[in-house]
Amino acid sequence: MTQTEAKERIEKLKKLIDKYRYQYHVLNRLEISEEALDSLKHELKKLEDEFPDLVTPDSPTQRVAGKPLKEFKKIRHETKMLSLEDVFSEEEFSEWLTRIKKLAPRDTFRFYAEPKFDGLALSVVYENGILKYAATRGDGEIGENVTQNVRTIESVPLNVEEKGKIEVRGEAIITKKNFEAINKVQKKKDGQIYANPRNLAAGSLRQLDPKITASRRLDFFSYDLLGMGLKNHSEEHKTLRKLGFKTGGDLERRCEGAEEVFKHYKGIAERRDKLPYNIDGLVVSVDSNKLYKKLGVVGKAPRGAAAFKFSPKEATTKVEDIIVQVGRTGALTPVAVLRPVEIGGVTVSRATLHNEDEIKRLGLKIGDSVIVGRAGDVIPDVRKVLKGLRTGHEREFHMPKHCPVCKHEVKKAHGDVISYCVNKSCPARHRENLYHFVSRKAFNIDGLGPKILDAFLDNGLIQDAADIFELKEGDIAPLERFGEKSAQNIIEAIKNSRRIPLARFLYALGILHVGEETAIDLAEHFGSLDKLEKADLEELQKVPNIGEVVARSTYDWFRDGRNKNFLKKLLKYVEIENPKRKKPGKLAGKTFVFTGELESMSRDEAKTKVRNLGGDPSETVSKNTGYVVVGENPGSKYEKAKKLGVKIIDEKEFFQLVK
Repeated sequence: MTQTEAKERIEKLKKLIDKYRYQYHVLNRLEISEEALDSLKHELKKLEDEFPDLVTPDSPTQRVAGKPLKEFKKIRHETKMLSLEDVFSEEEFSEWLTRIKKLAPRDTFRFYAEPKFDGLALSVVYENGILKYAATRGDGEIGENVTQNVRTIESVPLNVEEKGKIEVRGEAIITKKNFEAINKVQKKKDGQIYANPRNLAAGSLRQLDPKITASRRLDFFSYDLLGMGLKNHSEEHKTLRKLGFKTGGDLERRCEGAEEVFKHYKGIAERRDKLPYNIDGLVVSVDSNKLYKKLGVVGKAPRGAAAFKFSPKEATTKVEDIIVQVGRTGALTPVAVLRPVEIGGVTVSRATLHNEDEIKRLGLKIGDSVIVGRAGDVIPDVRKVLKGLRTGHEREFHMPKHCPVCKHEVKKAHGDVISYCVNKSCPARHRENLYHFVSRKAFNIDGLGPKILDAFLDNGLIQDAADIFELKEGDIAPLERFGEKSAQNIIEAIKNSRRIPLARFLYALGILHVGEETAIDLAEHFGSLDKLEKADLEELQKVPNIGEVVARSTYDWFRDGRNKNFLKKLLKYVEIENPKRKKPGKLAGKTFVFTGELESMSRDEAKTKVRNLGGDPSETVSKNTGYVVVGENPGSKYEKAKKLGVKIIDEKEFFQLVK
């Protein structure tokens, strides 16, 4: 092949490979197979090896090129890369809109709303169609030259059909799928587990060796175009797509006013968790570039755009006090009283601290600034103490030696982390027991919550849980804020709850140490309440997943005189369904413990899947645990599993097991 023929072939190959790169990495479709695309790249590489003087910077073979750098050089941005003002609610958005409208009262305001990608901001500059350099945001004025690394990102074109000089700004990200795959590899080789996709994307772009960056398979979404003098921001997005860049696609929209922005925001918030990448809100810009420029800049933020953030899953606040609650078993739980803060769309003023050991682990004091998190419907918890913000006025917390409700002595069993009120007649224990009895996982009496139960107790309508089943409409209707209809609904709900599976019945009794899983184990082992009542201590200890402490607690409960009388009274109204014999499944003999928040299903759904396949869900990790399934924000069970060498799997691996 002559040099002229080679040059012609190379140009055609480059053009064809770039066409398929765009299809695959931007449009998520490919007309040919990946093997065929690899074959085209291979032919190009061989020709360039044979004719090295024909290699150009925009060749697909030059994406991963060059030796590792010793350091990153600095680059000054021709136009500052500004940060954005954050707004967290419709009210705050409306305030921002009012402020900017005052500055241009005669102008018409239309907006462009697009996803706010959670990655690393980049500036990519092209001269005469060829990628010249790429830089990080840095401090907004000076960034780092990461050209070698950005060239490895397949969704960044190495050339564009636009003469002159243009600048494309966007966000480098790692998809959730790639993030999981990288952490899976890290786990296998006992390497560092990365905290989140954003940190990994940022770290990947700052690798001195571009081969490492290439292995991370970064993606790039563009959001701004400078140098073409377009009238509207929405036109810039259309042009970016024509030039071969990814944008927010169907997640972005031109909006006529605030109401359209709010509607779009809500729609994106609902889709957020199912997206293949992380976004943390919408960027809402004034669509007219002339008006955007007219509004100017305040500090380091343009007035004409705002980041309309989703409600955070974590927030910082202050611990104003630590109080102690007494539960149905007499367990004392410390609770942080917080300066009210919004997390996940709701205002939070309390966070559980679990026990005294957890307070010591966190190093928490009253008055500390803390990071508080909330996952789904889980009770908020304190995740980190910001010790660097201490003033010296913070106070140590000590667990009380006497019950804060009945003033009886508080005891802690040997080896236990939880303190207990020993008074079985403690009023707090009695009320909490009733709340537990009617709860969703127990008798599940719809509409019968703590406030209504308090009213029943305060008016002398009930003395214990069994009395609930004796109530009549006429007893409830005269109470304040109750009417005939609401009384009728409650009586109907009570009636519908009389038939109950044995496991839920046992859980409802509130036996110390008998949680949902233990109740299932007891029900399946004994098969009936009668057999369980008659079981001796030795027989109870033979039940799978039940140790000496739980066995003793269960044995003692059924031999307590007051409990016997309560049970006799309760069984007049309740019909217990005994469990059917469980067929052996493919998970028979395997125990599963779940920690952290699962993405595709609730923890209860996951446990049901395990049970249906013959496995045993458990709440505690031991050397006999088969698998610990780890979701987002795992707790101490994850650390214990690592310590004991128990097999740890993620949600995807669990799903494969239960398919």
